[in-house]
Amino acid sequence: MNVDQLRDLTEALRQEYRKVVQGQEGVMNLLLTALLCRGHVLLEGVPGTAKTLIAQTFASSLSLDFNRIQFTPDLMPGDVLGTNLFDFQSNQFHLNRGPVFTEILLADEINRTAPKTQAALLQAMQERTISLDGEHHALSEAFMVIATQNPIEQEGTYPLPEAQLDRFLFKIVLDYPSRDEERRIVAQHSQDAAMPNVQQMGVEAVLDRDVLAGMRELVRGVRLADELVDYIVDIVRATREEQAFYCGASPRSANMLASAARGWAALAGRDYVLPDDIKDVALPTLAHRVLLAPGAELEGTTPDAVLNMILDDIPAPR
Repeated sequence: MNVDQLRDLTEALRQEYRKVVQGQEGVMNLLLTALLCRGHVLLEGVPGTAKTLIAQTFASSLSLDFNRIQFTPDLMPGDVLGTNLFDFQSNQFHLNRGPVFTEILLADEINRTAPKTQAALLQAMQERTISLDGEHHALSEAFMVIATQNPIEQEGTYPLPEAQLDRFLFKIVLDYPSRDEERRIVAQHSQDAAMPNVQQMGVEAVLDRDVLAGMRELVRGVRLADELVDYIVDIVRATREEQAFYCGASPRSANMLASAARGWAALAGRDYVLPDDIKDVALPTLAHRVLLAPGAELEGTTPDAVLNMILDDIPAPR
């Protein structure tokens, strides 16, 4: 596997994505980066902005096991992880595996369930294992969560706690499409009121787990120069000194930013990271890992705006 082969494969994935989704190319690039970096993604947007369709289309282009969980207020942790059932014939407990035992997991409307059930995914997302009744069960190395949520001010939602948000490599906020994109959406998908069927629209799997493992190994070897390591550390540390933030980014955030920059560089066909790669992924990597101070929040400041000021203030290496 080399960077040219990786670029060709990711372009093939984009072509499958474009069969269904109009626009949102930036979202697809971040999904691909997370896939290459073994990260998880949180998609946030108001109802009707194609969050679920994007996740289903992306999963359909991969030859990997796929499960979906529709999160609801009455969902229990056992509905996600599974339960140990007693077999009277063998006189032993056997694990009835839940939907988390897969490779691509769509956690749909994750903030519509109670924190107890949200927390069931914490260990799975961080360690790719789960613990049930004192026993550890390994998940696939390809395990990836694509979660969707409505904005927290929507009625009937539970804001994700900081520990849960920190498990996501990226938080991607979906905007409304442009007029031209919206017109193409109506022309392509308005035959009936049902959500488009991804399989019927000809989306094919172009990537299997062995090829994915080779791509991930390549991304781990992308070069990150010492001065760029310093640049990442300076950005993250600046968030802790910024008065607009009540809580800055953690050391884990620096690792996540470095990993994301490597994946972003590989998507561009390079085996080395540039400062622009770090800038391109800084906001979706860090914005959900910082907390605004109450005063800044009352003034209408956003994490993105503050992070952009930090990026402008810190000189990039040449």
